[in-house]
Amino acid sequence: MSGLVPVYPLYALLFLDSGLSPAQVSGLFALWSVTGLLAEVPTGVLADRWSRRGALVLAGVLEAAGFAVWTAAPGPAGFATGFVLWGVGGALVSGAAEALVYDGLAAVGAEAVYVRVHGATTATELLVQVPTALAAGVLVSAGGYALVGWVSVVVCLAAAALATRFPEPLRTAGDDDPASLPTAVRTALRRPGLRRVVLAVALLGGLDALEEYFPVMARDQGVATAVVPAAVLGVALAGAAGAALAGRVGRLPSRALPGLLGLSAVLLAAGALGSGPVALTAVALSYGVYLAVLVVGEARLQEQAPAVVRATVTSVAGLGVELAALLVFAAWALGGALAVAGLFLAVVPVVAVTLPASRPPPRPGAVPAPGCRQRDVGTSGR
Repeated sequence: MSGLVPVYPLYALLFLDSGLSPAQVSGLFALWSVTGLLAEVPTGVLADRWSRRGALVLAGVLEAAGFAVWTAAPGPAGFATGFVLWGVGGALVSGAAEALVYDGLAAVGAEAVYVRVHGATTATELLVQVPTALAAGVLVSAGGYALVGWVSVVVCLAAAALATRFPEPLRTAGDDDPASLPTAVRTALRRPGLRRVVLAVALLGGLDALEEYFPVMARDQGVATAVVPAAVLGVALAGAAGAALAGRVGRLPSRALPGLLGLSAVLLAAGALGSGPVALTAVALSYGVYLAVLVVGEARLQEQAPAVVRATVTSVAGLGVELAALLVFAAWALGGALAVAGLFLAVVPVVAVTLPASRPPPRPGAVPAPGCRQRDVGTSGR
């Protein structure tokens, strides 16, 4: 539901058609990025100390408020305010969503299936781009940006309402005093095993910034501008397939993960050096293989993170992802897709050294730990 927001494919055009210059649009994107960076870790701590389910609900409300401001007061000030609200909302989701789902599964002894669930979620987030794009086209034709904006507000509020239905596990007796911000961050950065996994996930997640260049790659391969969206959608669908297969990839030996990432790098390099449909197919396959590895890596992080600071640890990794994405931008500026493929290869040994094997599934008939009963879905907070 949160991916069905029809303003997503159109907001850059909304800004331009409202009279903003390209430089002003870039400034808005920078404000959005900085807001997310500053809010990433504090919102993770908030989710751990307050409620992860509550963080998801609040995120939907804040994003709805941001799009309402865009629609009611289009202009530089309104757009900037909306981006700040959206940036904080996005940071609230980062960390809290993964932690809530993992702990919910762990509460019933089903944490072993997290990688499959997370893979299905990632695949759905990519597939939902199709109906979102179609809906955006219909709505903007029927009622302009105003209709798109108000429908986006309604969709965000609907997503927030659905988030209230997540069961949230009870705290254990020893978890009554969640960690403070400095303590939670130290937990992620000072525990050697966890620190290595955070580093691996940050570097892996940063590579996903390549997605921003898929339209450029398609056009460089001779695809007509009018056909570029369809070509990019094909790459996204390949990524969805890879994410959906992450459950099976997660059962492979850990040494298979760096091998698959290396294969993704080779396919990306082939796409950069080739031309035409074959090159685009290589890029799509590369992205699918990469997303399978990324989903497994993110699942390994959830397995290693202490439950009481799980959202914070995930947010620390998310902050690392944002910083690692800068490496992709720099590599592209220096040498395009081929340089980014080299960056993929550079991350391979890091993945080989830092990602642990998956924890074995619980024995049949195993009983969840005391205090891990699921709380009633109608109860708010902790």
